[in-house]
Amino acid sequence: MIRRLAFVLMLIFMNAAGAAESVRPFTAGSLQQVLAPREGKPFVLVLWSLECQYCPTELKMLSELKRTHPKLDVVLVATDAVSDTPQLAARTESYGMSKAEQWVFAEEMPERLRLEIDSRWYGEVPRTYFYDRKHQREVKTGLVNRKYVEEWLARNAVPGS
Repeated sequence: MIRRLAFVLMLIFMNAAGAAESVRPFTAGSLQQVLAPREGKPFVLVLWSLECQYCPTELKMLSELKRTHPKLDVVLVATDAVSDTPQLAARTESYGMSKAEQWVFAEEMPERLRLEIDSRWYGEVPRTYFYDRKHQREVKTGLVNRKYVEEWLARNAVPGS
């Protein structure tokens, strides 16, 4: 029994460690690394945090939409610290978003990263950017409702929608 429990705990730890490795450090220039491979493609950029009250609701809703719209591209950027990476990976897994591209703020001065993302953003989360094919973006602060996302999907003809 103890061996079985130890084995299960080891598998859980290995799974969490692997998930944590998929969270990349977001530093100056990282936004361009997010945008470049998506040129000509619509996607959603979600800024969130472990401490955010509304983020779980939005991330779970996006996870549900990804099931019915598998081509929906969602990129998550956590405004927490790199040291929070294991918790971030575990949380996104619990929300059903572990397969989304994930980043976490990794600079001592997060204000610089916020400025790079959006000069009008002061750190409130969730903050969601809906990029169209031309990378013109619509910005939503606070909880985004499902109807809005579905309308955005229809306007942007996301494949698999």
